[in-house]
Amino acid sequence: MKTREADVRPAAVIAARPGRHEGRRRRRGGFGSTGPGELALRYALLLFVLAITVLPFLWQLSTSLKGPYEDVFAQTPSFIPLQPTLENYARVADTIPVWTYALNSVIVAVIVVGGNAVGATLAGFALARLEFRGAKLLLVLFLSTLVLPGEVTIVSQYVTVRGMGLADTLLGVALPGAIGMLNVLLMRTAFQAIPKEMDEAAVIDGATPWQRLIRLGLPNVRGMLSVITIFAFIGAWDDFLWPLIVLNDPKNFTLTVGLQYLNGTFSANPRLIAAGTMISFLPIVLLFASLQRFFFRGVAQGAIKG
Repeated sequence: MKTREADVRPAAVIAARPGRHEGRRRRRGGFGSTGPGELALRYALLLFVLAITVLPFLWQLSTSLKGPYEDVFAQTPSFIPLQPTLENYARVADTIPVWTYALNSVIVAVIVVGGNAVGATLAGFALARLEFRGAKLLLVLFLSTLVLPGEVTIVSQYVTVRGMGLADTLLGVALPGAIGMLNVLLMRTAFQAIPKEMDEAAVIDGATPWQRLIRLGLPNVRGMLSVITIFAFIGAWDDFLWPLIVLNDPKNFTLTVGLQYLNGTFSANPRLIAAGTMISFLPIVLLFASLQRFFFRGVAQGAIKG
C-alpha cells in the first residue's frame, strides 16, 4: 500500500500541474485571450464609432444653445457655447406651431405603437403556438413582404387610404404602420423560445389559448415587446415621406413635416433648425431611457428556462 500511494501521489501532482505547452500558451496569451495590440485596436474602433454617432448630436445641441452673435461657421468650431441661451427654442415655438405638430406626432406614434404591441403579439403567438391550416403559407407571405421596399407599395397604400376616406387625417398616417411584419416575426421568435413543455403542461391543465398567451406567453416576452415598441415609436416619429404624401392641411402636419418650414424660412439661421431638431429628438431619448433595461434584455433573449 505504501508503494502504491507513493506511486499515485506524484502522478496526481503531475496531472494537476499545467503542462509545459499550456504554461507557454498562457504566458503568450493563449486562445481567446486579448493582447495589448488587439485591445488597443478595439478601443480605437469603439472611439471611432462613438465619434461618428455622438459628435453630430453634440454639435446640434451646441448650435441650438448658441447666441445670435456667435459664429456658427467659425474656422475653429467650438462645442461649448460662449453665450448659452434657450431663446432659440422659444423662437421655434413662435415661428411654427411646434407643439401642435408634436402632439400630432404623439397621436400617430401612440396608434402605431398600440397596433404593433397588440397586433404583432397576437400574430406572433398564433404563428408560434397555434396549429392551423395555412400557417406556413402565411409565414412565407410575411417574409416576402420584407423583401419589398416601402417605396414600391407607397402608391397602393395611398390609393387604399384615400379610398377609405382617411386622406389628410392622422389615422391615415398611422394605419399602414399599425402592424409591422418584422415585428410579427420578432414576436414569433420570442414565443418560440418558450419551452414546449411549459405550453404542453398548460394545455393539459385545461388552459385556453388566451390564458396561455396572458399567463404564460406575455411574462416571458416582455423584453422583445419593449424592442418592438421602441422600433415602432422611432419609425412613426421619424417618418417623413408618408405623412408628406397623405397630409395637406398644415394643422395636421406631424413634427418632421412641420420642421421643413423652419428649414425653408430660416435657412440662414442654423440655430433655429438645430433647436427644432433637438425638440424632435428629445422624445426618442426619453423613451429609450425608460425602456433600455427591457430593450437590451429583449435583444439578448435567446432562450427561456422553465
